[in-house]
Amino acid sequence: MFENERNTGTKDVLRKRKVAWGITGSGHRLTETVEIMKKIKEQYQQIVDITVYMSKAGYQVAKQYHLIAFLRESFKRIRVEIDSNTPFLAGALQLGTFDFFLIAPATSNTVAKIVMGIADSLLSNSAIMALKAFVPVYIQPSDYEEGVAVTKLPSGRELRLRMRREDVVHVKKLATMDDVFVLEEPEEIYQIFKSHFML
Repeated sequence: MFENERNTGTKDVLRKRKVAWGITGSGHRLTETVEIMKKIKEQYQQIVDITVYMSKAGYQVAKQYHLIAFLRESFKRIRVEIDSNTPFLAGALQLGTFDFFLIAPATSNTVAKIVMGIADSLLSNSAIMALKAFVPVYIQPSDYEEGVAVTKLPSGRELRLRMRREDVVHVKKLATMDDVFVLEEPEEIYQIFKSHFML
C-alpha cells in the first residue's frame, strides 16, 4: 500500500500549484497516459505538484500492466481508494486545494456514474463534488466513440474491443456538463497543463 502524504513542517518559498489525477480500472491507453503524465510532471515540476488517486480497480489494472513501480518512482504522492470518501479527495477539491481534476483513462462505469450523479466511488464522488465547487474536471473516456478499438494487453497481445453505443451516449452527455471537458486522446493532456500553468 502507498504511504499517505506527509507534512514535512517546511514551506516552499513559492507555493506550488496542485493537480489531482485519477486513474480508473481501464487498461485502454493506460500505459500511454502514464508515460505522458511522467513527462508533464518533469516539465512542470518546479511549479506543479501532481497527486495520483487510484480507484481499487485502477490499482489492480496498473499492477497487471506492471506500472506500479513506475508510478511510485515517478510520483511522490499516490493514494489508493478505500471508499467513496477516503482518501478525502472530494473535500480537498471543494476547498480549492487543486486547480483541476483529471481522470485519465476513465472507464465507461466511471463516466456513467458521473453523468447520472452516482457518487459511490472515490473518483465519481470527487468529480461530482469538484463540479459543485466550480473546479474544472477533465475526463479521458476509454469508450470515446462507437465502433471497434484495438488495445494492448499486459502481455503485449492486441485485443479488439467493442465501444458500445450505450457507453458513447454517456460520453456525449458528459461533454454537455458545465466545467467538464472530454479528451479524445491522451496527448490532449499537454494542452490542459499549458492552458493552466505558464512556464
